[in-house]
Amino acid sequence: MGYSYMTKEGYEKVLAEINELESVQRPEISRQIAEARDKGDLSENAEYDAAKEAQGILEAKISQLKGVIANARIIDESQVGTDSVQILNKVTIKNTKNGTQMTYTLVSDSEANLKENKISVNTPIAKGLMGKKVGDVVEITVPSGVVTFEIIDIAL
Repeated sequence: MGYSYMTKEGYEKVLAEINELESVQRPEISRQIAEARDKGDLSENAEYDAAKEAQGILEAKISQLKGVIANARIIDESQVGTDSVQILNKVTIKNTKNGTQMTYTLVSDSEANLKENKISVNTPIAKGLMGKKVGDVVEITVPSGVVTFEIIDIAL
């Protein structure tokens, strides 16, 4: 598995989430399991099964997040330039067919958030833009076909 690049802020967010899962949710699920176990017959105890399942999901999530952290490379934001598109850039593109302009910030998978126009560097659009310069015209294959974009601006 390759590295996942993250901002310091994104990295700290994942650490905080791991901490919340381990120090708040894990003990809570353990308590639910113990409580359900105390009620007796486990073979027909739906609460016990539900708590055990929740525990499995929680542990899987913790280990997935720890994997993200283990492979994280913090991006030195001072090293990010704007001469060509790279992670953390805010890229304004224009759909050459209909003239629509969009601005996206390219971020790591774990920081992607469409509401904030933050798209993962692993999306087709971001991959198509990486390394390109202002004025470049790129063809990007999206689910609906091939769209041609012109890069209008690259900012931080």
